[in-house]
Amino acid sequence: MIERRLAPVLEESLERFPVVALLGARQVGKTTLAKKLADARGASALYLDLERPSDEAKLQEAEAYLEGHAGKLVILDEIQRRPDLFPILRSLVDEQRRCGRFLILGSASPHLLRSSSESLAGRITQHELAPLTIWEVGSDASVMQRLWARGGFPGSFLGESDAVSAQWRESFVATHLERDIPVLGIHIPAATLRRFWTMLAHVHGQMWNASRIAGSLGVSAPAARRYLDILQDTFMVRQLQPYHANVKKRLIKSPKVYLRDSGLLHALLGLDDLDELLAHPVAGHSWEGWVMEQMFSLLPRHWQAWFYRTSAGAEIDLLLARPKGGWWAFEIKLTCRPSLTKGFLAALSDFDDVKGFIVCPVEERFPLGRGVEALPVRSLPGLFSSEAGNSRCEIRN
Repeated sequence: MIERRLAPVLEESLERFPVVALLGARQVGKTTLAKKLADARGASALYLDLERPSDEAKLQEAEAYLEGHAGKLVILDEIQRRPDLFPILRSLVDEQRRCGRFLILGSASPHLLRSSSESLAGRITQHELAPLTIWEVGSDASVMQRLWARGGFPGSFLGESDAVSAQWRESFVATHLERDIPVLGIHIPAATLRRFWTMLAHVHGQMWNASRIAGSLGVSAPAARRYLDILQDTFMVRQLQPYHANVKKRLIKSPKVYLRDSGLLHALLGLDDLDELLAHPVAGHSWEGWVMEQMFSLLPRHWQAWFYRTSAGAEIDLLLARPKGGWWAFEIKLTCRPSLTKGFLAALSDFDDVKGFIVCPVEERFPLGRGVEALPVRSLPGLFSSEAGNSRCEIRN
């Protein structure tokens, strides 16, 4: 059992809110975490899997059934299969307001679960469980390399061999396209969405160009945009928006697109192990996306994240605005000999009160000059520790 950093955050939320939502991709560990919370409560918790016919049948008369378990923590897994339950939960919470009444698990974003935010406004808090990070599995070099190559889904990371891990990821991709997405009421041919997903893998970490993708896929630009939103809403893709408040500069205004799990990225590109990955042109962009996901798992509440790029070549891979003021700027490079680039230094000069970092596979933190430091990935928790609170993993809209 791998201890998840989100566990104490969930416990605290259950003490403060009537309804807590735990969202994230399928197979990321939500059910395992929820069952652990249920086991700790014994008879005072009830777990229902809405994909299991016997559990789903219990909710044919949902209001009466849930009223009969009013004194328990009721866990409803795969809530996206029963959006009609949200108004019932609201009514039950309003009738007997106490914290820790319902823990709902879902494999779709708040956007797709819109009824939860509308029906349960003021009664619910939401958290996202991301794939495994190095803060949960260990940060020695071999473990980090395995996590990067295989990704953070437990079934892939814990596979007994690279071949088993690759088979798990291929099965996950097929299941996500053929079953998980249709369950949400989205009806797009799995083969079309598979081609689109693979195209995204080839432009991972690059600027979104709807016309180019749409032309290659043989669909309209709005259709390509819709496909991108579907993969984002099911936690497969992250769109990193550009920072463009500096009106004196000619800035790039298209988002950058990343596949959130490095293991799925490598599966879609046919890269089964670390050696194949390191020999592939995508290695640098893959490392960049993987490091970003490690950082997003640490990001304190209320922080804002962008990338920054000008038409003149100034660029910051990840730009963070601290709520207390000031900026943190990160360049992410797959090199053991980091150096200051002209583009990064030019970008830093566009901001006041900015601290620069180059995150790379080095062993220790050291200065590079001009106020910029080289930073190993394992040092990131220490960087954020003074800023982070228990709500650091809350979904930021």
